[in-house]
Amino acid sequence: MFDGFWDNVFRYPRYFITTLLGVFLNAFGWLEPVFKRPATLIAFISLLVGILVFISFTLRAMLGLSTI
Repeated sequence: MFDGFWDNVFRYPRYFITTLLGVFLNAFGWLEPVFKRPATLIAFISLLVGILVFISFTLRAMLGLSTI
């Protein structure tokens, strides 16, 4: 009755990883043309860094972690 039970259980992590990888590739596949041109890549990275800095400063000011 339980002949291949543990083999089947150990397949689930591999299935989980491949499913997450597929979702990641499909969700961010549209960025591939952006990364092929240096000008758009620099603009995209600058925008991303700017957003992260803005969120960081906003959260620090809201939580009173430091005086800006």
